[in-house]
Amino acid sequence: MPRNIPYGKQEISDNDIDEVIKVLKSDFITQGPKIDVFESNISNYVGSKYSCAVNSATSALHISCLALGVGAGDYVWTSPNSFVASSNCALYCGANIDFVDIDPITNNISLDCLERKLKEAEKKDALPKVVIPVHLSGLSCDMKSIYDLSNQYKFKIIEDASHAIGAEYKNKKVGSCEYSDISVFSFHPVKIITTGEGGLACTNNKNIAKKLNILRSHGVTRDRDFMENEPHGDWYYEQLDLGLNYRITDIQAALGISQLKRLDQFIQKRNKLAKIYDAELNSEFYDLPQVGGDQVSSFHLYIIKLKEELKSNHRKLFSHLRSNGIGVNIHYIPIHYHPYYKKLGFRKGDFPNAENYYQRAISIPLYFGLSKSDQKYVIDEMNRFFE
Repeated sequence: MPRNIPYGKQEISDNDIDEVIKVLKSDFITQGPKIDVFESNISNYVGSKYSCAVNSATSALHISCLALGVGAGDYVWTSPNSFVASSNCALYCGANIDFVDIDPITNNISLDCLERKLKEAEKKDALPKVVIPVHLSGLSCDMKSIYDLSNQYKFKIIEDASHAIGAEYKNKKVGSCEYSDISVFSFHPVKIITTGEGGLACTNNKNIAKKLNILRSHGVTRDRDFMENEPHGDWYYEQLDLGLNYRITDIQAALGISQLKRLDQFIQKRNKLAKIYDAELNSEFYDLPQVGGDQVSSFHLYIIKLKEELKSNHRKLFSHLRSNGIGVNIHYIPIHYHPYYKKLGFRKGDFPNAENYYQRAISIPLYFGLSKSDQKYVIDEMNRFFE
């Protein structure tokens, strides 16, 4: 019987379904009490003071940039090795986007490249207003070092932690904002936990939290403490900013609350599966993920890289696995390769480490429900390809 093994898949329990049904039978299916509970539970879990849930991580990144005052003439830097949302959020604000090449071991933003680029930008009076490190596959960037550079060069930090809820860095949960202004999570179905679609921004700054909450709902507030005028009555509200309709629903929040209860279980299983890959994939052919001693990866993805001398087999291996029912994927095409970004002046050769990564990387199946037999099948097919 043909296999059909996806690279990622949601895990929905009967309890998840029951919690959603309760909301559907309640008085509120959107803008109700479940959203506050979901936000509070996330903040309690990661150790942040505030959370703002929205309809996607893309929306969370956008309003995070707005909340930090990103606008026309500003510069925002991020990794070229990410989904386009990590950079599009700056363009939505009218800012200029640029990229920092990746580290060839961690596949995250390179500290050496970042420091060199900051020194050059300082000479040109073109320092970034915001840097957006991306925690690829659930492995945190070296946030302490990036934070130290932010103090020196006076930029703000938004962690794109879309892959990384449940991950840890220096004995703290990613999302604590210990070394950033804002951290953003994604709850897309292939992520660690899901709300169907959805995202969330964490912060420890009260003013940023207020701004995020206003921006996600048309720029409107009903909070009298924020109003400029005396209310006309109990119905009164004011638009204070040009916000957007990025609200999440109570239906989604209920699913998120239920999923969050099993987050640690999900992380443990993903790490267990990753260790099996570490032990059984042939390291003669593949460079396997490296996790530092002060980190716990959430392993949203398990990304192998073909050895440099074998990278000419990249497309053949991808096709071989797909044709045998293994739903591998590539995370990601370098952002500057896309036609839209070429129109902005980016060219092939601009970020050689990210480009080399793209020629070698494949994301292989990793999700909570991955069976032993399916994982063994993946391992056997990958090792057999070269043998």
